[in-house]
Amino acid sequence: MSSSATRMHVVLPSPIGALTVVADDGKIVALYMDAQQHRPDDDSLGAPGDPSAQPFAAASLQLAAYFAGELTAFDLPLAPAGTEFQRSVWAALQTIPYGQTWSYSQVADKIGRPAAVRAVGLANGRNPVAIVIPCHRVIGSDGSLTGYGGGLDRKRFLLDLESRPA
Repeated sequence: MSSSATRMHVVLPSPIGALTVVADDGKIVALYMDAQQHRPDDDSLGAPGDPSAQPFAAASLQLAAYFAGELTAFDLPLAPAGTEFQRSVWAALQTIPYGQTWSYSQVADKIGRPAAVRAVGLANGRNPVAIVIPCHRVIGSDGSLTGYGGGLDRKRFLLDLESRPA
């Protein structure tokens, strides 16, 4: 991630630990869990932001509602940085319905690249906006939990949260 004068971040509490929301020019570019794989150095997160300013206030409200089981779809301004292929994978992830899981193969099919299963897995692992872009909803073709940048315990927590009756 490149640094800019408008890049700011806030740290929000959650049931799965602290979440760092990073915004640039009013759009969320990242949401990291503590001890997450591929998390950049703190120097690239920008200055501390105002939690009551947008888009942080909206992210805080929506994440709280999500963890309370009251929100099934996020509506936040997103601008994750990535390659065209990565962005196509992340867009496909956002179409996975709440409470459902897809295999990496299903995501590859969704983007019209059925042979790109491994590349889909790599793009999934590089998703910079965890939870909001629901990479936790992607599992192995045999139904097993596979790697998750925030750890398999958090992936299980998120999938269990989404499987609760409304």
